[in-house]
Amino acid sequence: MNTSTIAYKRIVLKFGTSLLTGGHDHLDMAAMTGLISQVATLHSLGAETVIVTSGAVAAGRHKLKTRPDLCGVPLRQVLAAVGQAHLMQIYEDLFEKHGIIVAQALLTKTDLADRSGYLNARNTFTNLLELGIVSIVNENDVVATDELEEARFGDNDNLSAMVANLVDADLLLILTDIAGLYTSDPHNNPDAVLIPEVRKIDITIENMAGNTKGKLGTGGMNTKIEAARLATASGVNVIIADGGQPDIILRLMRGESIGTHFIPSTTRLESRQRWMLSGLSTHGSLIIDSGASEALISQNKSLLPAGIRQIEGKWQRGDIVDIIDNGVRIGSGIVNYDSIATERIKGLRSSEIGSVLGYSYGASIIHRNNMTLLPERRDHGSR
Repeated sequence: MNTSTIAYKRIVLKFGTSLLTGGHDHLDMAAMTGLISQVATLHSLGAETVIVTSGAVAAGRHKLKTRPDLCGVPLRQVLAAVGQAHLMQIYEDLFEKHGIIVAQALLTKTDLADRSGYLNARNTFTNLLELGIVSIVNENDVVATDELEEARFGDNDNLSAMVANLVDADLLLILTDIAGLYTSDPHNNPDAVLIPEVRKIDITIENMAGNTKGKLGTGGMNTKIEAARLATASGVNVIIADGGQPDIILRLMRGESIGTHFIPSTTRLESRQRWMLSGLSTHGSLIIDSGASEALISQNKSLLPAGIRQIEGKWQRGDIVDIIDNGVRIGSGIVNYDSIATERIKGLRSSEIGSVLGYSYGASIIHRNNMTLLPERRDHGSR
C-alpha cells in the first residue's frame, strides 16, 4: 500500500467496548495490538487519524473487580476514572512501539455547546493532526452523569460523529463486533442480509437498526445509525464494520467493500452550519406550518413569526433552536427573539412585532443567513 492508494486522508476511528474486550470483562491486548498496528501503518502513509475509544469502564471494572459497596452513577464514575488511566497507558505503550505520540482528550457536550468552546476544540484537534499526533478521545464520564443528561453524549457512537464533524473528517469508521447494518437483527434471524450501502437514512433504515446492544457497550445499531445521520449530514463518509476481521482498517483504506457504507448526503458544510446542525447547543424548537416550511426549503426565505404554530423550550436571543415541520426536524438556526417574545408574536405579521413587544429586532425570528437546513430537506423538499 502506498499513499496514493489510501481512500481517505483524515479518519476518525471509533473502537467499541465489545471490540476492545473481545466480549470479556477486560481489555483484549491482542485485539488492541492488531488495531494499533493498522493505524500506525496508515500514519506512516500520511493519513491523519483520531481514535474515539470506549473501554474505560470495562477496564476499571476489571481492575477493581466491581466492589459491591459501589453502585449507581458513582460506580460508573469510579470505574471510568480508574479505567481511563489504564486504557490510556495501553494506547500510549502500543503507539510508542511505532514511534507515534498520542494525546488524550476527554469531552462532554458542554465542552462543545458554546461557539468558542467548539472552535477551541476544533483548533486543538487540527494542530494535533498537523503535528502527526494521534488523539485518543473518550467521554468524560467522571463529570458527565446520567443525572446531567444534557452534558452527556450518551454513547461513543454519537461522540465519534461529533468529533468527525469537528475535525472535517473524510471518513468515520465505526468498528464494532457486528459486520454492519442488516435487514434485521442477525442474532435473532439467520436470514438477515447485510446492507452494503445506504444513501439515505429514512424510517426503513431506522427500523432495520432495531435495538441490538452488546453486553458491555452503551450503544446498539440504533445509536450507530444516529451517528451516521449526523456525520453524513456534514459531508462525512461513514462505514460500520466488524473490527475483528483481519486487517479490516487497511482493507477498507484500499477501497474494499466491507461492512455498510453510508454515503454523505451533502458536500462539506461550513463550520458554523455544522455546529448549528450538531444539536450540541439547541435550546428549544419552533413548530412551523406547511407554508413556512415551503418558504424555507423551496424559496430560501427567512422564518417569520406568521409561520410559527408553537414553541417548545426556553431560550435567549442568539441561542440555537430546531425548526420542526410535521414532527420532523428540518433544520436549525439562531433566533432573533427570546422564547417569551416569540410566544407573544407567533402567528402574527412581522409588521405587528413592534406594537406587541414595544421593540423590534427585525422582521424574522430566524434570518436565512443564520439558518441551515438538513441536506435532505434542502435537496428534496419537506414531503
